Amino acid sequence: MRLVATLAAATAALAALTLPAHADPGPLGEAGGTLALPLKDAVKVLPAADETRAGYTRTSFRHWTDADNDGCNTRKEVLLAEAFLAPEQGARCALTGGEWYSPSDDVYVDAVGGLDVDHMVPLAEAWDSGAGAWSAQEREAYANDLARTGHRLLGWRGCSCIGPA
Repeated sequence: MRLVATLAAATAALAALTLPAHADPGPLGEAGGTLALPLKDAVKVLPAADETRAGYTRTSFRHWTDADNDGCNTRKEVLLAEAFLAPEQGARCALTGGEWYSPSDDVYVDAVGGLDVDHMVPLAEAWDSGAGAWSAQEREAYANDLARTGHRLLGWRGCSCIGPA
C-alpha cells in the first residue's frame, strides 16, 4: 500500500512539472497554436520596440568572407549565383564579363564594378533591430549567410542602409 501511495505521489509531482498549466487563451488564441490572420492584421499585433543605431559601424559585421574556402568571397558568390549571363571566373575568383539584372532599380548591368551587393535587410537595419546585442560571430554569420538572409543586387553604388520596404 505504501508503494502505491508513493508511486501515485511521484506521478502527480512529475505531471505537475511536465504538463503545462491551463491558461485562458489570450487575444491571439492558445499559446503555441496556429494563428491565421490577413497580413495587414498580423502586422498590427507584432511586438515593436524602439530601434537604435547608436554604436553602429559597418565594420561591426565582418563581411565578404570566403566561408567555403573556394577563393570566392560572399559578394562574388552572390554575383555568380545571380548572373543571368555567367561571368568568367579567373584566378582568386576575379570575375570578368557577365550580365545581371537589378530589380531594385530596374537596370541591366554588364560590369561587376557597376553593381553593389547588399543584404535584403541591410546591416545597419539589422543593427537597429537588435544585432548590436549579437556576438561578433553571430554578426559575421549573418553578414555572410547565403542561405537565409538573402542579398540584393543594386545597379548603383552607394549607401543602401535602409531596408527594401
